[in-house]
This record gives sequence, structure tokens and C-alpha cells, in this order.
Amino acid sequence: MTLDFNDRVVVITGAGRGIGRAHAELLAARGAAVVVGDLGATIDGSGIDGDDPAAEVVAAITAAGGRAVACAADVATEDGANALVDIAVSEFGRLDAVINNAGIVRTGRFDEVPYEEYQRHLDVHYFGALRLCRAAWPHLLKSPAGRVVNTISQAMLGNPDMSHYGGSKGALFGLTRNLAVEGLASGVKVNAIAPGAGTRMAEASADTLSPEVMEYMRTQLRPEHVAPVAAYLVHPDCTVTGEVFNVAGGIVNRLALVNTVGIHDPGLTVETVAERFEDIMAITADAVPQVVAPAEVPASS
Repeated sequence: MTLDFNDRVVVITGAGRGIGRAHAELLAARGAAVVVGDLGATIDGSGIDGDDPAAEVVAAITAAGGRAVACAADVATEDGANALVDIAVSEFGRLDAVINNAGIVRTGRFDEVPYEEYQRHLDVHYFGALRLCRAAWPHLLKSPAGRVVNTISQAMLGNPDMSHYGGSKGALFGLTRNLAVEGLASGVKVNAIAPGAGTRMAEASADTLSPEVMEYMRTQLRPEHVAPVAAYLVHPDCTVTGEVFNVAGGIVNRLALVNTVGIHDPGLTVETVAERFEDIMAITADAVPQVVAPAEVPASS
């Protein structure tokens, strides 16, 4: 079975380069109308590179017979988020899905990175996704199959010199789970990917990774390996919500949160915790994955 996207309109941020461009080109090749959002910012978010990557991607898509429009809006602002949604509706008449891919990165020790840098990462990764989802939400509710894909990172689980980056991605993970709950009644599905690819973002983090890892990323982990997962997650056939998928080099797996069986002791003491700590920590076959439960179907009268 071939999945097509002929009736889908998708907004993709950070789509001028790397993984975002791969998303846009794949979806357009499968029939989707795509808004290619990209400000052309530097990788650390400190300014504009001076080129117009969104227009370049649109030119490539239209030359191949696809439908796309460029939008050089700043997703870190409310006006920018609104502009991305407005152009989707004005150009294509609707909006069915959003892929929040725009990102910035720099490395630095927790106690040396200025507070402004933490805020800037939150503005792009967390508030950028939040603003675009807020602007898109009324249209996603109208769509027969509204979908959101957020881009998080394994860095949220801990990475050297990336507390500002990983922290903002952790916030986006929390937003993903809560929006998934919000979308249950209406059928809007909200999921996330944690991609790995040899992109500008990876190069900017090179000093936190070994040379061997960086070489592997550059040669074996391509943006094109990530795009099929994001594409599936915005397709109407996708029925999961609140999930995260690690995607790199053709490997796809589910990142699952579990509650261990742990212990139950109404007379809990510090000593009991110490003595039974291994039981608390143990991940057994009875550990329970935390999922966003399906919406309850009202009983028929």
C-alpha cells in the first residue's frame, strides 16, 4: 500500500535546510501542499545568514511538479507563527498538519551560559512550537485528521554542555504529551521525533561528541532517513498520539516512559526506601508504559 498526501496541507518550520528540507521534499513528492517556513537564521539563532533557503526549497519542489510556498517568518514570535498559518490557508485553503522542526543550538557549561541563551532556546524550541500550534489549532480541529509532529532530542535526557538546549527540548516533550491529551476528543494526534542526522545542528555540537561519532553522523545518518517517520505521523492513517520516536540512519524505535512496579508500604520510612531501593529501581516485565489513553466514546442512548 502506498501512502499519499494529495489532500494534505502541511506547515514545516526550519524547512530550508537539513531535516526540515527532507520533510518538505518528501511530503511534496507524495502530493502534499507544503509551507516551507525558514527565517534563514544562523545556527545559534544570533542573526540571519543572508540567504533565502525557504525560497530555494520551494523552487526545487515546484520544479519537480510539487506544490509549495515559502514563508520567511520568525517562529519565535506570535506574528511569525500567525504568518505561517495564514499563508497556508490563503494559498491552499486549509491546514491539516504542522511539523515543528525549527531549532538553534550552541554548547556551553551550565554555569557559564548566560540566562539570555536559555531564554532564546526556549523561545525557538518551546515557545516557537507552542505559538505555531496555538495559531494552527483552530484549523487542525477542522481538519478530518489534524496532526502535529514536534522535534525533540535525546539531549533532553542528558548531554554534555547542553543544559539550555536539552532543557528546552524537555519542555517541548511535556507540551507534546499535554497537547496529545487536548486533542483526544477532536482526533488531533500529537507526536514527536528525536532525530539524529549529520546536519548543521550536529556540526554545531561537534565539540560535545567524539570524532568517531561525528564522522558516523556525517556519512551514515542522513536527513532523508528521518523524513519518512515524520511523514507517516502526519498521515491520516497514523492513529497513535503522545508518542516519541527516535529516528536515525534507518533505525526507528519508540521512546517509552515506564512506571516500575516499585514498592508499597503505608508505613514508609527512610530506612525502608534505602533497603528496598533496588526494588524501586527494577524494570521488570510488569513495568507499565505511560501512554496517552484513547478518548472515551460516549455511550449510545
